[in-house]
Amino acid sequence: MSAKLRNINEQVIVITGASSGIGLTTARMAADQGAKLVLAARNGDALDQLASELRRQGCQVATVAADVGNVADVERIGQTAFERYGRIDTWVNNAGVGTFGRLEEVSMEDHQRLFQTNFWGVVNGSLEAVRRMKQRGGGALINVGSEVSDAPVPLQGMYSASKHAVKAFTDSLRMELQKEDAPISVSLIKPAAIDTLFAVHAKNYMDKEAALPPPVYAPEIVAKAILHCASHPKREVFVGGASKFISASRARMPRLTDSFVRTTMFSQQKSKFDKMPGRPDALHAPDPTHTLRERQGMTERTVKETSAYTSLALNKKPLLTALLSGGALFAAWKLSQPGMARRRLGRA
Repeated sequence: MSAKLRNINEQVIVITGASSGIGLTTARMAADQGAKLVLAARNGDALDQLASELRRQGCQVATVAADVGNVADVERIGQTAFERYGRIDTWVNNAGVGTFGRLEEVSMEDHQRLFQTNFWGVVNGSLEAVRRMKQRGGGALINVGSEVSDAPVPLQGMYSASKHAVKAFTDSLRMELQKEDAPISVSLIKPAAIDTLFAVHAKNYMDKEAALPPPVYAPEIVAKAILHCASHPKREVFVGGASKFISASRARMPRLTDSFVRTTMFSQQKSKFDKMPGRPDALHAPDPTHTLRERQGMTERTVKETSAYTSLALNKKPLLTALLSGGALFAAWKLSQPGMARRRLGRA
């Protein structure tokens, strides 16, 4: 049984990690399109401010201060949605945290905390969403992965591992639901680097402030992809041509891609600024100094406001999308040739 998804203006949408970045952008965009919202994040005060903002625009909003790594908290999100609206049409597992540093340097406590949020948070949210949706005729489950779901990077090793795990879990859950003919669409979103507060919120073990490697895309592109999947069943969406590029090159040329990544990614994830003493982060608790901001406002990277690849993929232009994919793969091959990475790095 295929999922029959409602238009966004008819939906009840749950969004985790809604107080900043992609979650915040998606919440505002969904509100603009008339959806009823259930917003979750650890920072209850920020959620209250956001709810007041959206209610002034006429949006119906419920909020839940919750840590997605805690099963009881996630159950409260589902219960709130049912008590307030009687159903859930779309559940977006977006909450995530990060660390920057070599795997041997990051503490085991921090490794485990990252996985508790990024992986177990998705598991908790997905199972709660599926349970609730089966009670009310189905819906859309949307999990936010990453380009590193397919292609890991150094200095974000455990983050890469968590997104690998999210992909495997999401694909397995989709097959199980299809086997029982459940009317639930399961989508995986794979963004490239996005101009959010991710680097600011991440715990940083490096000597420099963290930076995202280029190209960096606008969070609105991810939000549009999420809401498209909420009303049009899609298996997965690469957000940004760079995400498709790195995934395709890693699948077809793993050793060459590893060589290229090893040459470039250590330097590209460090900004030119020394790490701020006493720098706050949001790994174990919300960072109250950076709330309700969609973007970091990159100072060292040009932000791409559109993605031709993602737009074509969402609008069912298979031939043009395939041509862009082929171009991305050819570019990956060229960049991986001996000397190309060094020359590229020299021009940076």
